[in-house]
Amino acid sequence: MTTLVYVGPTLRAAEVAARLPDATVLPPVAVGDVLVAIRRRGVSRIAIIDGYFERMAAVWHKELLRAMERGIAVWGAASMGALRAAELAPFGMRGVGAIYRAYARGTLTADDEVAVAHLPAEYGYRATSDALVNLRDGIARAPMLSARLRSRLVELARAPFYRDRSWDRLIADAREAGVSSRVLSAFAAWPKPDRKADDARMLLRALAKDRSRPCRGPRVPRTWAIKQLEAWLAVIPSR
Repeated sequence: MTTLVYVGPTLRAAEVAARLPDATVLPPVAVGDVLVAIRRRGVSRIAIIDGYFERMAAVWHKELLRAMERGIAVWGAASMGALRAAELAPFGMRGVGAIYRAYARGTLTADDEVAVAHLPAEYGYRATSDALVNLRDGIARAPMLSARLRSRLVELARAPFYRDRSWDRLIADAREAGVSSRVLSAFAAWPKPDRKADDARMLLRALAKDRSRPCRGPRVPRTWAIKQLEAWLAVIPSR
């Protein structure tokens, strides 16, 4: 039985393969990918870490519901996986990690919290920006920051478009806003955590330990939209 893991900038494919050797590692998930995947024989689990949302449409919720309907366990964490898991938890999708819990509680609501710009497949999907959830996590944990300064830095971190967010940009914006150079120097030198990567690794550990038997989810109505997507997938080449 096969586990499919969709991953891109959050973790390198080689790390996923090393931590979960029996898994099939796939690129970030996009619209239609799950509908194609569930046609394969032997797929027992689908784990979503990363997914597209801008240059191509994001994976549909109904695709994931179709997978669960067929008895395939669907998991998510860290990025697109955390978003979809929070949205579909009432239907049986399993979420892992702090980012998933924040979305599930409503502490986080915007999808750009986890968005990053990244390079294409030939460069290993390397991220070229930093996710706001990672900036928030680092700001919250940095020992040299006061509560007031943490709030100010979160405001500065949120302001740029997601493609322009980074630790360097945040520190430059804070310096321009008049934050103490001494504090910013200490903050810049402090090792930055990676909340998304930590949550993704947590998901892989959970999958490695999981021995539960998936059960079939509720039947999904075959709406006009899902039928149109299925028809489109039948005629386009696989990406």
